[in-house]
Amino acid sequence: MTLPALAVWPLPGIPRVNPGDDLAALLIASMTAAGLAPEDGDIVVVAQKIVSKAEGRLVDLATVTPSPRAKALSAITGKPPALVETILSESDEVLRAKRNVIVVAHRLGLVLANAGIDQSNVEADGMTEPALLLPLDPDASAAHLKSRLDSHFAIRLGVVISDSIGRAWRLGTTGTAIGAAGIPSLIDQRGERDMNGRVLMVTETAFADSVATAAVLVMGEAAEGTPAALVRMPRREAPEKPARALVRPKREDMFR
Repeated sequence: MTLPALAVWPLPGIPRVNPGDDLAALLIASMTAAGLAPEDGDIVVVAQKIVSKAEGRLVDLATVTPSPRAKALSAITGKPPALVETILSESDEVLRAKRNVIVVAHRLGLVLANAGIDQSNVEADGMTEPALLLPLDPDASAAHLKSRLDSHFAIRLGVVISDSIGRAWRLGTTGTAIGAAGIPSLIDQRGERDMNGRVLMVTETAFADSVATAAVLVMGEAAEGTPAALVRMPRREAPEKPARALVRPKREDMFR
């Protein structure tokens, strides 16, 4: 039996990304320089960090005035009050606060630590304490990149914007799709039958998250990271859905 093939290529040579940079052009230049010729149905995975940088999602914590609530949470967590205020501004709800961590429901619906705000490997000219926020609308960011890449290569590509996020029941972080376009981010298999003919009642596949995780294996984390990858796999025949389809509704969230 021939098993389906999976191939993942890191996209090398992407320079430091600054606010206003043409990220699609940087991705195209990287693939061209590496001799990679994307095919119809391939998926380009891009790290959230360079999307946020290109979109100017930076804040100087030195300019943030903490609220009384931020100061109270700072005393609990040990986090700087200005950072806590920025976390609150990006969040709809604080779910848990303890030493060194604040778990929130982000305005995008994601449940994650510290509202996804990043200070690692973040530089910004003229800022004293730069911090990086998530994109305003990651699905829209993915759709914009897809449009540019499709037009340049004259094919239909998928795009995933990935971030490294922890999970409530497991240690460590894993690649997670926070934005997507041109792919079935969530594949609903309920009503299908398994190998024994049993009807599937609850099975839904987080396809976009699986793609993000595969890409992270070659993109790396922290200082060694390469911020984008090209993924090739058999096409999944399912309706296209954005990454927001993966967000579990609050009424179904057993941890809230």
